Amino acid sequence: MTVYQEGQESLGTHLERATREGAIRIRRTNGQVFVLHPDLPQKSPLDVPGIDLHLNADQIVEFIHAGRREKE
Repeated sequence: MTVYQEGQESLGTHLERATREGAIRIRRTNGQVFVLHPDLPQKSPLDVPGIDLHLNADQIVEFIHAGRREKE
């Protein structure tokens, strides 16, 4: 087995462990420490589930118009 193959297997093991544990610390022989953690998907704060109000397009438009008339 080559050093490259050993490194790939070791990396895969570390990635799996970081996935399970949330983050792992890797210490080099010189004492330098690295933290490896999974990158969480970025979600928009506007990404929320919708609510089915059983309204058609005409009803929605009427609500918008009513709201605008109240401000006038």
